Amino acid sequence: MLNIYCVVLFVTMLYKNREFFFCLRHLSTKICNFGSQTRYIHNTMRKPVKIAVVIGIALLILGMIFFPKIKNAFVGDNNDQPAASPMGARGSQSLSVNAIVLKPKSLNDVFRTKGVLLPDEEVDLIFETSGKITQINFKEGSFVNKGQLLAKVNDAPLQAELKKLEAQLPLAQERVFRQRTLLDKDAVSQEAFETVTTELDKLKADVELVKARIAQTELRAPFSGMIGLRMVSEGAYASPQVMVSKLTKISPLKIEFSVNERQEDEIVDGTKLTFTVEGDLNTYEASVYAVETSLESNTLSLKARARYANPGGKMKPGRSANIEIQLREITNTLVIPSIASLAEMGQDIAYTYKNGKAHRVVLTKGLRTASSVQIVEGLNIGDTLLTTGVMQLRDGMNVSIAQMEE
Repeated sequence: MLNIYCVVLFVTMLYKNREFFFCLRHLSTKICNFGSQTRYIHNTMRKPVKIAVVIGIALLILGMIFFPKIKNAFVGDNNDQPAASPMGARGSQSLSVNAIVLKPKSLNDVFRTKGVLLPDEEVDLIFETSGKITQINFKEGSFVNKGQLLAKVNDAPLQAELKKLEAQLPLAQERVFRQRTLLDKDAVSQEAFETVTTELDKLKADVELVKARIAQTELRAPFSGMIGLRMVSEGAYASPQVMVSKLTKISPLKIEFSVNERQEDEIVDGTKLTFTVEGDLNTYEASVYAVETSLESNTLSLKARARYANPGGKMKPGRSANIEIQLREITNTLVIPSIASLAEMGQDIAYTYKNGKAHRVVLTKGLRTASSVQIVEGLNIGDTLLTTGVMQLRDGMNVSIAQMEE
């Protein structure tokens, strides 16, 4: 057993392989630790078994010795083969893309927003006084004219008081006439004449006051429009807190929308707009007539209103509207699709096609819309712009044009 231990140490010293030195030393230590048991094994094992154990140990040692050489031989053969270059493979292939030849175009700066249709006028109809409703003179959902009597509360006590006062008027007027005649003859004093004149004026004022109170018992339409559903019935008690119905003027209609601070100087009184409503394929025209004087602090926008004639009252208030306002039109300029450019390292770039390769260009952009961008610098009329695969393109990369877009 001691001879085996010496052979192991000798082989380790010859190869001086750090990787196996610790392994062999560990194995030798294990063999020494079991040295006390080798005598027992030597005495009890048969000769064939001993030979087999010795051969196994020898093969293990030889394998540990020659394994690094065999491994290095295989690795060396693999290293001799040239590695495939990913960039070389990419460079040998071309990317198929779409392109467009740049031509001068016109670009419309269009402002799009949502709005709501509002009635031109709308009011809750209520009485100015309290009393029992004696008349309802309108049909629900019908058109009423300005000044039309819609409803009335009981005014019998006021009518009686009016008759009483009107009956006193002739006598008061006669007194004034007699006092004036006597005054002309210096038969009465000026004070007596002024007293009867004042009584007549007071009586006339009382008559006007009663007539005004009678007028408060009548509910009349303040403007022409469509009246809604009535909320009371004849015989009910009305007061200034009870709504009788709602009156709405729907011709014309107002369109209310918000304007961003960028467009506050461009959308003014008289600005034309077009709008559409859900479920209607027609496009309608309106005109801005008022803009709020200051921006809202929360949204940094301001309210604007336009007016639509609404002939026949076909369109109802409360509907939402999709609004478009053409702010300006730029003619004879370069316009590219928004998807053909991208931002890279703080710059706007695009790729043009020349001699089968992609060439990177830096852009200076102008007006932007939802799908197009105006180019101020970086491209020229006649350039072939690559419009697809922009994220995969690199400067000098081989490309092939699959389709030329219009």
